[in-house]
Amino acid sequence: MLKRILSLSLFTLLASSPALAQEQVVNIYSARHYPSDEALYSQFTRTTGIRINRVDADDAGILARLRAEGSASPADVILLVDAARLWRGEADGLFQPVKSTILDAAIPAQLRGAAGSDGGSAWYGFSTRARVIVYDKIKVKREDVDTYEELGDAKNKGRLCIRSGSHPYNLSLFGAVLEHLGDQKTEAWLKGMVDNMARAPKGGDTDQIRAVASGECAVAVTNTYYLARLMRSSKPEDQAVVERVGVVFPNQSSWGTHVNIAGGAVAKHAKNPANAVKFLEYLASPQAQEHFANGNNEWPTAKGVKLDNPALQAMGGNSFKSETIPISVVGRNSVKVQQMLDRAGFR
Repeated sequence: MLKRILSLSLFTLLASSPALAQEQVVNIYSARHYPSDEALYSQFTRTTGIRINRVDADDAGILARLRAEGSASPADVILLVDAARLWRGEADGLFQPVKSTILDAAIPAQLRGAAGSDGGSAWYGFSTRARVIVYDKIKVKREDVDTYEELGDAKNKGRLCIRSGSHPYNLSLFGAVLEHLGDQKTEAWLKGMVDNMARAPKGGDTDQIRAVASGECAVAVTNTYYLARLMRSSKPEDQAVVERVGVVFPNQSSWGTHVNIAGGAVAKHAKNPANAVKFLEYLASPQAQEHFANGNNEWPTAKGVKLDNPALQAMGGNSFKSETIPISVVGRNSVKVQQMLDRAGFR
């Protein structure tokens, strides 16, 4: 299916054209950049007859665009891939509350935006990715990286590879740790990680995994779906990476492993709000949830979804203990965390 990415002028023209006024459409601003999602969009249109127009950008770009467009925005659905960004959109009033018994029954309360006075939620999480530790099985003892806190312990000095501290994936992890440890201990932990770095932060999560396998460092942090991609790859070089590294779901004896989310919301000025809610409800359906798990290596958020993904099964299925802090709290902590990162020299 040809990817429909429209410029603002064309997008707005299509959304407002009288010739298309009777056609059922939903206009989506999406930060999901996964080719496998094309099948998800196509199936929605086949099932409902609702045509999708889509603009793809990163989370920050989408929020900036919504602010700039204001009430003239053609966006109906907003798809973002980070808790802090979902919280920011909610806090800035860019979403409208959604009341849906289908969504409330499928999505756990801690994976939704805060309930409004009318009972509606500003956003819903449709898939999660655990933030795990990978380590060199030859150089590192597993018990030395059993918790996030140990990433800042002196025993791991010179071992750590990690992407930028300001990346949303890390900001959300650090925001969760802040909620558990408090200000003083969290800032000391961040400084400890800086002291333990084998190199300055660079690259994405896959780069960190490869750096561990190559011996450039011995410990790294990654989202599970990046590791799962390597595990499912048929390339010999990827299988060599997988063979060299071990994976830890941290803090199983305490608060549990941090999970970040990909979620969706209805835009504040949606012109097709009913179709927007239908799309969100579709994302909570068993079919869509199985796609997230088996097509893009993400953990589904709805209950009772069949998990056929061999990589996720090899990592323990969905049996690991995850933290229960509301995602909205993690997002709210991101501003304070960024200030701590600046003081710690964590780039």
